[in-house]
Amino acid sequence: MEAAAMWSYQHSIETDVAREAIWQLWADVPNWGAWNGGIEKIELRGPFAVGAAITMTPPGEDPIELQVTELGEGAHFTDQARFGDLVLSTTHQLVPLDGERTEVVYRMEITGAGADQAGPEIGPGITADWPETMAALVALAARG
Repeated sequence: MEAAAMWSYQHSIETDVAREAIWQLWADVPNWGAWNGGIEKIELRGPFAVGAAITMTPPGEDPIELQVTELGEGAHFTDQARFGDLVLSTTHQLVPLDGERTEVVYRMEITGAGADQAGPEIGPGITADWPETMAALVALAARG
């Protein structure tokens, strides 16, 4: 049996900013552009919950349709985009560490037919701004 094709990338940062403050920014989808420079326009249809539809438009590009596929209130959520046979899943997670510290984790998995070829071609471009985006998210959460 052939293994499913997959490409993945993960980036994380540690912070002492309250998890609740970061979660509030994630849950406030219409304002993601305040900390994510890769968003020109964003729209959330429905509450921020499993099944919610998000239309995200990167600067100068076509809108991307996302769907929230997993959500653990205050802890993690996953959104998914589909492009033909490819599925791009991005998990955003808050991992409690010692004391008041938190590890903020973003993980992308590209699966589906051709993912082993398409992933290395498109994945690095999609995830290139994650370090800056995550730093901006944490900085905004710190300012409250």
